[in-house]
Amino acid sequence: MTLRLYDTVTRAPRDFVPLTPGHASVYLCGATVQGEPHIGHVRSGVAFDVLRRWLLAHDYDVAFVRNVTDIDDKILNKAAEAGRPWWEWAATFERSFDWAYRQLGVLPPSVEPRATGHVTQMVEMMQRLIDNGHAYASGGDVYFDVRSFPEYGRLSGHKLDDVHQGESAGAGKRDPRDFTLWKAAKPGEPSWPTPWGPGRPGWHLECSAMAVFYLGQAFDIHCGGLDLVFPHHENEIAQAKCAGDDFAQYWLHNGWVTKSGEKMSKSLGNVLSVPNVLKIVRPQELRYYLGSAHYRSMLEYSEEALQEAAAGYRRCESFVQRTVERAGDVQVGKWTEEFAAALDDDLNVPAALAEIHGRVREGNIALESGDADGARALAGQVRAMLGILGVDPLNEQWTAASDDTAAMGALDVLVQAELDRRQQARADKNWAVADEVRDRLAAAGVEVTDTANGAAWALKQASNESGQ
Repeated sequence: MTLRLYDTVTRAPRDFVPLTPGHASVYLCGATVQGEPHIGHVRSGVAFDVLRRWLLAHDYDVAFVRNVTDIDDKILNKAAEAGRPWWEWAATFERSFDWAYRQLGVLPPSVEPRATGHVTQMVEMMQRLIDNGHAYASGGDVYFDVRSFPEYGRLSGHKLDDVHQGESAGAGKRDPRDFTLWKAAKPGEPSWPTPWGPGRPGWHLECSAMAVFYLGQAFDIHCGGLDLVFPHHENEIAQAKCAGDDFAQYWLHNGWVTKSGEKMSKSLGNVLSVPNVLKIVRPQELRYYLGSAHYRSMLEYSEEALQEAAAGYRRCESFVQRTVERAGDVQVGKWTEEFAAALDDDLNVPAALAEIHGRVREGNIALESGDADGARALAGQVRAMLGILGVDPLNEQWTAASDDTAAMGALDVLVQAELDRRQQARADKNWAVADEVRDRLAAAGVEVTDTANGAAWALKQASNESGQ
């Protein structure tokens, strides 16, 4: 069966036919690193990690790009409120997102470009847009002329008369529906030189420029959250097409994580940060939960649903582990035809999980009847299928994580006590004690970062990590 993916542009499933046989190029809109990641943020990482693993399982050479937005109004505003440099603020939460992805077993991207590292490509794209008559400069700002692109609105279904970009109407805009490519420099803000004056990039411009730079003028799949369809992805298409690029051939969007029917966001005050949720369940259980619903559906959060998913994962884990104990080593086998058919049907993970649990039930019966060979074969299939979903219980990441859980929990208690002592010392203006605590933690390999939400800690990375 051929892999079929639901394309947001055509609003229908389409056979996946890559531009280059045997090669799949994928761009995923990554994090705007303005604060701690919550489970709504990382759902797209999990969902499209399954897509990547399924492509890899079929021997595709996958180029997977996931960007980091490290310059943005929200980043600048939050850093200013906290009295921190904008670049430090962005770097702090970029590390937080990287930690969250690693905790959930999301494969690292082929490359993870930052917006601030690709201003040259953005300037080149703006110049092409201006030369082609699709953009204009005004007072140091650069705007995209929405009316110049007749296909505008095809992705989102918006009619031009109903378009509202959600940004302030600049004095130099010819039409309020136009959107900003480049923002003229303001006092106290970072800026880069351009032919139209110093400034910084608009949000939409960066992804178009980076996707084309790494994947070429035409590439296979562009992914992201449903909230990005408009205006972000609509504007990406307009920029790229009008600059002369064919851009993405398929557009995939994952649903939100909701709470009480509302999209999870900081403004709603219902954020569940990844570190907090990992106090309730293990990383592999959280990943299983986030990936258990169809990627295009909304996932309504409740702790009961989270615990139910965790229990479902533990049933699979227990079967594999008991098989090892009773029947010997279990090698990764081959997934079933039913599992493959489910994933080929627009990554239908719920149907794939039903197949996995069916095999687990058969395996438990085999174990109880003393059929060691049958149980071992079924456990190998279960490992293969769970591995595609990123939660093979015998994968080194999860076995090592289980061994470390108790130790990390004990360490967290000790470090938090020291951080509380440091906080009290700072409140008492006892700077000597505060510095003593921080220095002692640093000597023990614990890195402390002060954020708007208090002090956060992490173990320092080994100095040779980048070379591994």
